[in-house]
Amino acid sequence: MFIKILMLLVFFAVMLGIGFYCRKNSTDVNGFVLGGRSVGPWVTAFAYGTSYFSAVVFVGYAGQFGWKYGIAATWAGLGNAFLGSLLAWVVLGRRTRIMTQHLDSATMPQFFEARFGSTPLKIAASLITFIFLIPYTASLYNGLSRLFGMAFNIDYSICVIVMAVLTGIYVIAGGYMATAINDFVQGIIMLIGISAVIAAVLNNQGGFLAALDGLGRISDSTVSSTPGIFASFFGPDPVNLLGVVILTSLGTWGLPQMVQKFYAIKSERSISTGTVVSTAFAFIVAGGCYFLGGFGRLFSDKIDIAANGFDSVIPTMLSGLPDLLIAVVVVLVLSASMSTLSSLVLTSSSTLTLDLLKKHIIKEMDEKRQVFIMRCLIVVFVAISVVLAIIQYRSNVTFIAQLMGVSWGALAGAFLAPFLYGLYWKGVSSAGAWCSFIFSTVVMLANIFVRPSFPPLLQSPINAGAFCMVAGLIIVPIVSLFTSKPDKKLVDEAFECYNKEVLVPQSNALGRES
Repeated sequence: MFIKILMLLVFFAVMLGIGFYCRKNSTDVNGFVLGGRSVGPWVTAFAYGTSYFSAVVFVGYAGQFGWKYGIAATWAGLGNAFLGSLLAWVVLGRRTRIMTQHLDSATMPQFFEARFGSTPLKIAASLITFIFLIPYTASLYNGLSRLFGMAFNIDYSICVIVMAVLTGIYVIAGGYMATAINDFVQGIIMLIGISAVIAAVLNNQGGFLAALDGLGRISDSTVSSTPGIFASFFGPDPVNLLGVVILTSLGTWGLPQMVQKFYAIKSERSISTGTVVSTAFAFIVAGGCYFLGGFGRLFSDKIDIAANGFDSVIPTMLSGLPDLLIAVVVVLVLSASMSTLSSLVLTSSSTLTLDLLKKHIIKEMDEKRQVFIMRCLIVVFVAISVVLAIIQYRSNVTFIAQLMGVSWGALAGAFLAPFLYGLYWKGVSSAGAWCSFIFSTVVMLANIFVRPSFPPLLQSPINAGAFCMVAGLIIVPIVSLFTSKPDKKLVDEAFECYNKEVLVPQSNALGRES
């Protein structure tokens, strides 16, 4: 217990110290929200990865999908690495950085306003962002509480409040730069922690081959009659597994808190390095989490899914580890959750301040006042999320994975297509963006309230969210082709940033010689 408490105290002290150290970088809006657009490649890559993965993945998704699909759940981690990280950086990184700076947009709703010339579009995007980030935040607290309960036997409410207060303090103090540097530190902890935990769990089962052999001997007639299905390449249900891969991988392309990381990139070299680092990070952390969860059924004699849900799988797997490793796990999941929470509260507060309050409700707001309001809204957002998390936990509303599915499905389903097409295609219209917004929010809200009315495949929020993302990629171009064309002058001004000539060293680009 002494070791656990000591590690937590050191961890909290470092987080708060970094927050107060970065106060000098958060005196204006650009510094508070984007770190002055001067964040280096390693810090940006780790900020992207740690915002991506949290207790939702480690406890919720790894436990639920590892139990359902066995070792095949590892495909979700590989999708996160290569589709959610590598391809996202390659397709979005450079163009996002260039156009958002050219349009002087610090948030995704601001981008929509400047790119499509529509203030109502910006307001709608800010409201969608605020509303649907809340269930995601509640899911972070839920996952963390189960591990804290296992390690310290502490009441859930205390866990939630302590985590929220500490995260709020360093984000309020240091803004984006404090969040990014803390993400780097937390990312290192996550890399070390997940590697150590996988090695320890498999070692307790006799090693990797013995664990895989044991998994192959497990059968569940309610899932599949095929022998060894949980140790197979695609598992018992590849169709629903594909939905998980799409939601958790393609979803990052449309999440405001993820895309905003590209806004702050420092240079061209940062994009190249960041692409490699973030992919490797996702491969180890996400791949490791789902790989670990795939062995959950080896502990089926200790797990009661009907009574405790899928969220109990990972804590049960870890409960037999030595105290030192349990302390590492707690700090690992705390790191993952606090990094994601800090990104969510910063995104939500900046969106409400810059996109909803500024000019629309409060007519005159200088830089100092904007930063002050953002800090106040961080407190409000943290308080709301804490209250909802406690209510959700005590009412036992739903599992972690379903909360995240609703949030990611609505946000990424609404924003992914208009944002992606807006970076590459001059023909996308504001009507296309509106249809994407409306379609995804209506579908995900309906999935919450009238889920039994959905087709069986789409009753799962995971599959419904994946459906919204793919549908948006089809809806936006079709609507854009059959509605009024966007203003040519507005579009040409947005895209002229890509035609600007710049000089670079020959080591970065080969020049033409006569």
